[in-house]
Amino acid sequence: MENKNLVRELGKSGIMITPIGLGCWQFSKQNNLAGKFWPKLEDDLIEKVVGLSLEGGINWFDTAEIYGNGASEKALSKALQAAGKKPGEIFIATKWWPLLRFASNINKTIDERLDALKPYPIDLYQVHQPWGFSNEKAEMVAMAKLVKKQKIKQVGVSNFSAEKMRSAWQTLNALGIPLVSNQVRYSLLDRKIESNGIMETAKELGISIIAYSPLAQGVVTGKFHDNPKLLKNIGFRKSSSQFKPEGLEKSRPLVMLVKELAVKYKVTPSQIALNWLIHFHGNTVFAIPGATKEIHVKENTGTMSFVLSKEDMNLLDQQSLIFKV
Repeated sequence: MENKNLVRELGKSGIMITPIGLGCWQFSKQNNLAGKFWPKLEDDLIEKVVGLSLEGGINWFDTAEIYGNGASEKALSKALQAAGKKPGEIFIATKWWPLLRFASNINKTIDERLDALKPYPIDLYQVHQPWGFSNEKAEMVAMAKLVKKQKIKQVGVSNFSAEKMRSAWQTLNALGIPLVSNQVRYSLLDRKIESNGIMETAKELGISIIAYSPLAQGVVTGKFHDNPKLLKNIGFRKSSSQFKPEGLEKSRPLVMLVKELAVKYKVTPSQIALNWLIHFHGNTVFAIPGATKEIHVKENTGTMSFVLSKEDMNLLDQQSLIFKV
């Protein structure tokens, strides 16, 4: 299934990608602390998940250095090769981990990232967090050098505030390079970026929002409301307030509406939640749900086969206003 009519421009990059990409954190092979958030997926399952994503029309994948110290990048490359994809046929985004590092490390470690992903180029390189030893201006200057050396194609950030995002944009803009994206936590159950200036600034500057945790780690689908026993198997996530009884009660009215709309549109609750994300703000928001099972992939790709009515999008907006703060 091709989704040529659905691709949209990432920021002001000229690059056209599908509004749904595949988040690849779950390919970490439990290699480091970040990898422990997921069970270890075998290569054949990773290849199936990637292959079905491609078949369903998805044309881009988001990974990161910190996801298993390169394990996710390597697994993604292997799966894309198994699917017969040549360099340039798909779009790959990865991220540099800034913690306890200076901006100079961006240039020092780029070859490791390219090696992990080879033969595929880095289409989008993102600063994963705003908490490095250097400020965002120094990091953007380092990123610009990589663009000029043709080691990467586009520059993005992740988890940046409106202020830091604007500062990064200004630094790159002065060098003739666009800041194309800010990857942030965003879902119907977490709409803070609409009240803290991130969404407003992104729209003003032509920066795309890439939404991670777009299903609020599964809460928005109602599966934990329907079967609280599932809460025993969620590992580190238990500490999050949204999984506690009062958190589940707070989200219950929204979850009920999501389920009603799923019946109306003959789709799944996750598809309703994702569809709202990628359409409510026009073309500004892209989403990167993960997938550890074939059914997850089919739900992800099926999200692009319909569009919620404006009336129903507004209903979801109104029901989830409490999650803007």
